[in-house]
Amino acid sequence: MKTDHSFVTGRLKSFKYAIRGAYKLISTEHSVMVQFFLGIAITIAGFYFNISKTEWLFQTMAIGLVLSIEGLNTAVEKIADFIHPNFHDKIGFIKDVAAGAVFFAAVAAIAVGFIIYIPKFQNL
Repeated sequence: MKTDHSFVTGRLKSFKYAIRGAYKLISTEHSVMVQFFLGIAITIAGFYFNISKTEWLFQTMAIGLVLSIEGLNTAVEKIADFIHPNFHDKIGFIKDVAAGAVFFAAVAAIAVGFIIYIPKFQNL
């Protein structure tokens, strides 16, 4: 059987796998479900408050950052659990560091949200 290595076909397959991975992430990980819902809610708020183009850029980047880092954190946790299913100090350290990365992204996203939306609520 001949394998198709064309550029377009390869990119379409990569896109298919990426969409499948995003769906698995959103449909199986509770923290991602919450973050995805918050991303949708804050997007609706952006339309409601008619935020500026610059605010949209920062908001979109913040949502994407949190979801992306959460996806990487989930991948690290799944790999760690696969490699060493029982508790191990080094695996725990690795998982804690990955969770810490999500924490930093979430704090940055919250700061972006506050900077954008606190003035909007003050002007109501």
